[in-house]
Formats: sequence, structure tokens, C-alpha cells
Amino acid sequence: MTISRQEALDLFSSDDLIGIGMEADSIRRRRHPEGIVTYIVDRNINYTNFCTEYCTFCAFYRPMGSPEGYVLDKETIFQKIRETIEQGGTGVLMQGGLHPDLKIEWYEDLLRSIKERFRIHLHCFSSPEILNIAEVSGLSIRDTILRLRDAGLDSIPGGGAEILDDEVRRRISRLKCTTSEWLEVHRTAHQLGMRTTATMMFGCGESDEQRLNHLEAVRRLQEETGGFTAFIPWTFQRENTSLGRFVQEEATAVEYLKTLAISRIYLDNIDNIQSSWVTQGLKTCQLGLRFGGNDVGSTMIEENVVSAAGTRNHASEEELRRIIRGAGFVPRQRDTLYRTLFLN
Repeated sequence: MTISRQEALDLFSSDDLIGIGMEADSIRRRRHPEGIVTYIVDRNINYTNFCTEYCTFCAFYRPMGSPEGYVLDKETIFQKIRETIEQGGTGVLMQGGLHPDLKIEWYEDLLRSIKERFRIHLHCFSSPEILNIAEVSGLSIRDTILRLRDAGLDSIPGGGAEILDDEVRRRISRLKCTTSEWLEVHRTAHQLGMRTTATMMFGCGESDEQRLNHLEAVRRLQEETGGFTAFIPWTFQRENTSLGRFVQEEATAVEYLKTLAISRIYLDNIDNIQSSWVTQGLKTCQLGLRFGGNDVGSTMIEENVVSAAGTRNHASEEELRRIIRGAGFVPRQRDTLYRTLFLN
């Protein structure tokens, strides 16, 4: 049963962490009674770090013309994909900065070249990237997604959401897309038959109400389209970022677990809630499996964006299987669309 907005706000202000966790856990059990927790073996490929948006929370981007900037050539990307497949990977998450000179033909050529060489799921290009591709190419959002899909794009990640509240977005990412623009990319993808994920980066100085605005926006779009496969919350990492000067303390493990649990309770129409080890570490991720999470995400053979902000957590496939078993669940590898692959 869907809880009201006021009930969700009451949970954010409550000190009853265990009670909130128990409620989220009961919802997880109803949705996933088989006692399975999933993970994926894949790789993040960041094809460029050039970006024109200058988001204050990002330590990864480089301005145009920077000697530290790059655009990966196709052979480098192919080699990364070969290594991923050799390690049992089934997909790649490919994202980058907003490059003003890369038009849709560059992306179409890249996607087709990958699909000609490899059998792998391409989960690529966040909403801001798709909006940027559309703008520099003189295309509509719909035509951009159609052309990318026809070239080999399989699904779209939820990056670029941060907090879906325009007051927060103006403060931390003034040049990036608005809430309605982020939602419109995902709405259009869903209408075209593509699945996407939704994310939330919290702990950047937003209020509980603004955090709830984000959950509400995701829940409403899911009611409309049913196109989200999963919701993935994680915490802002402040090291090496300009926003870090103003946000003195990162979100605690307690705050993470509470927000994860409330996400499971409030997003009653989304099947999968991911407990993240990338920002919080393996132990908190494991606890998150009793706070509503039913997935631990990726082994992340490669990850460059969060690590640029000071996060040093790493996990092998066996470590993810170990924490899943330690929490009392059966580990199963899945693909990008949350379909389980193996029986043990």
C-alpha cells in the first residue's frame, strides 16, 4: 500500500531506524520472496571527461581545452569491452561528459562498431548526455533516442538525476538539465519500449522535502510508464569537489540506510532497489539488504567518476557473493535488465 507524502516526511524525521528498516525489509520480502539478491558483472566506460556543465559536485570533468581532457578512441573502448567479456561481464555502462563537438553520428558509429564486434548489452548515455546530443545535432529527444536505439543502444542509465528538485539543481549543477527535462528523456525512452534506471545522489545539502520531491517524481513517472527497472540511491562524495567546501560532512551510514529504506517503502511500484557499496562500502551495503535492498549492483571492473571524488571502495564478484550470503540470501548474477543468469 502506497504511503502518503506526509507519512514519508514523518519517516525522514523519525529516529526509529530499525522500525523503518523492518518495514522496508517486509516489502522486499513480499516483492522478492525467493530470498535471492542479485549483482551484475559489468564495466563503466567513461568515453570522455570533457564537459561544459561544470557541476559543483563533480571531480571527474575537465573543461574544453584542458590538457587532462580526453576522448577515448574506438580501439581503446573495444579493448575495455574485450576485457569485460573475458571476466564474465554481460554489459557496459558507458557515460561521459557533455561534449559540444560530438554529434549523433559519432555515437551511432561507436554503437554500431561495438555491436558488430561484441555480443554485449549497451546501457549508455544519461539524460543530460542525450539532451546534449539532441541539442548539438539539431534533433528532438525522440529522434535522438530512436537513432541511438537503432544503432545499438539497449537501455539508458539514470545518471544526471542528482536531486530532482530545481532549487537544488540550480545550486549544485546550474547548467545541467532541469527536473522536467530529465524526466522527459526517460518518459520518451519508455514510450519507445526501452527500459531505464532511476538514481538519486543525496547528501548535497538538500532538505528531506527536496529528497522526497525526487522520490515523488520517480514514482509518478513509473505510474505513467512502468519503464524503470530499478532505483539506485547513493551519497555525495565531497573530496576534490567545489561543492565539498560547502557540504562539510558526507551522509552517514545511518542516513544512507534510512534513505534506502524509505526509497523501498515509497517506491512501491519499482521492483528493484539497489544497495550500493561504491560510496558506503561493503558492510553498509550488506546491511542495506535488510533495509529494503535486493541488489548490490556491479563489480565495476572500472569506475572513474565516483573515484575521482575520493571513494576508494572495491569489490570482486566473490566479495559481493560473500556479503549476500552473509546477509542470509542466495547470490545470483543478473543482466542489465535484472534477469537472473545462473542458478548458483
